[in-house]
Amino acid sequence: MQLIKEDEDLEPVSPLVHYLNNKVLSVSILGILESEIPIDDSQAMSLIKDVFLPINPRFSSIMVIGKKGGRKWKKVEVNVENHVYVPNFSSQKGSSSPSENDSFLKSYILQIDMQPFPEGQPLWEIHIIKCPTSEAQGTVIFKLHHALGDGYSLVGALLSCLQRADDPSIPITFPSVNKDDRSIGLRKAVSKYISLLINTVRDFSLSVLKSTCIQDDLSPIRSGSKSFLPFSVSMNVISLDRIKEIKSHLRVTINDVITGIIFLATRLYMQRANRT
Repeated sequence: MQLIKEDEDLEPVSPLVHYLNNKVLSVSILGILESEIPIDDSQAMSLIKDVFLPINPRFSSIMVIGKKGGRKWKKVEVNVENHVYVPNFSSQKGSSSPSENDSFLKSYILQIDMQPFPEGQPLWEIHIIKCPTSEAQGTVIFKLHHALGDGYSLVGALLSCLQRADDPSIPITFPSVNKDDRSIGLRKAVSKYISLLINTVRDFSLSVLKSTCIQDDLSPIRSGSKSFLPFSVSMNVISLDRIKEIKSHLRVTINDVITGIIFLATRLYMQRANRT
């Protein structure tokens, strides 16, 4: 990280960003887009410069250390070529099949997820996979550091780069909510908001207690040891249609579905660990 003498015009880094990017912890967000047609990357560089970079000033900024020791955001010139990667998957026999590319893609995602960002350049990367898989003809992977924003804002930024195929002048749109969701009665709506209020108060109180006098239970995330223990990374693919089906059946949000999947996987892991 660079040390600078003059930092009057630089924006300070927030405490949350300090927590998400340090010598011990570095948290990234991976966004994956799949294409039904082969990807043509001939215009990728110009699109990144003209469309992607202007979305967020953090995409063109690096972290530096100010004269008083605090971290600051510094605007820099971005060399786009250093942020774009176009890997080629191939087996020992030569060109690989889509099913083989599925395995290569999973390994590649795990690999780039574990690698730290190079120092001295903005905290994002784009990986363009032109090898077809069983699910798509091409894949684009966005690796963005959590210091640039949360998942919701970053997904919104990426979606703003897209255009409609039928009319590029119209902003991209998604299907509206179902009529059933809009026709919820007053009683159910009041009950829903009261439930949200109770859950909010409960979660806030529990957070205060755990930050002061109660410790979290031991889990695969919290081992209770002060030192880092060996861990393994696994990946499972769940279709968006399946998530939407669960969401509609349970009448919850997509975040609720994803959180439930994570907690269920953690519980099953702990049960299996206790048996062994």
